[in-house]
Amino acid sequence: MNTVSKIFAAALAFTIAALPAAGANAQGYPSRHEVQRPHAPQPPRAPQPPKLAPQPHKPGPQFKPAPQPHAHKPMPARRKFSRGDRFQDWRRYAEVRDYKRHGLRPPAPGQRWIKVDNDYVLIGIATGVIASIIAGR
Repeated sequence: MNTVSKIFAAALAFTIAALPAAGANAQGYPSRHEVQRPHAPQPPRAPQPPKLAPQPHKPGPQFKPAPQPHAHKPMPARRKFSRGDRFQDWRRYAEVRDYKRHGLRPPAPGQRWIKVDNDYVLIGIATGVIASIIAGR
């Protein structure tokens, strides 16, 4: 007997076995989920106070609050760079690896482009000395 015949025979056997269960529910017998079970008696509920008629809404005085000045955080002071200065904490800033995309020349060995605020700064990695500064757009 090949595989297709075995699968067909198994499906036919399952269908024949399931027919009596499907027919019992079709004849009006309650399913096990519909059977009513006796519940414990509930204590009587306390009487509810009568509901009051809703009162008409009386709007309060119409006014606009005074505009509040926005509390802006002060901008940090922009760094002033100059060529030859030592930039100590340059490692905190993002290194620019795709310098061609930003219009920068390739860094020499031992140098890195970093982006500080909106400027590009060429740093010597051993000393932290600024070799070049390009203002961002």
